[in-house]
Amino acid sequence: MVGIIMGSDSDLPIMKQAAEVLTELNIPFELTIVSAHRTPQRMFDYAKSAHERGINVIIAGAGGAAHLPGMVASITPLPVVGVPIKSSNSIDGWDSILSILQMPNGIPVATVAVNAAKNAGILAARILGATNPTIQQRMVQYQEDLQKAVEAKIEIVKGEYPNGFDQ
Repeated sequence: MVGIIMGSDSDLPIMKQAAEVLTELNIPFELTIVSAHRTPQRMFDYAKSAHERGINVIIAGAGGAAHLPGMVASITPLPVVGVPIKSSNSIDGWDSILSILQMPNGIPVATVAVNAAKNAGILAARILGATNPTIQQRMVQYQEDLQKAVEAKIEIVKGEYPNGFDQ
């Protein structure tokens, strides 16, 4: 259902976060390297055929010039979520952010924060959940679990600082 692509294997430590959250939500995905600059034909073929292969959302991570998400979005009819990656040749990730974010009208790419592949996975799940009640219910449970985790941390802080806690 979700395609996770990245420009280089050096992006894998970040992009695996999307795979991990999709695994947690029991959403199938494929993960591969597709370089806009080094394998342009592979990128074209991937983007052109993704919807025919059952992919519903593409998460594309790239650093530096970060052309992969936008180029894929220009070819595929699917929603694309771009993950700007702070790479070794990056300008604090700003080059990647702007390359992904500043798409021309007609070629939208949803963009998450630098290195926020986990959020890209969550956004992909929410996109799928808009038309799939099972996935939507998993997202509801995911959000409830987040709330419970914060509430547990509140109790820890309250226990350590009982006089300074207002609620």
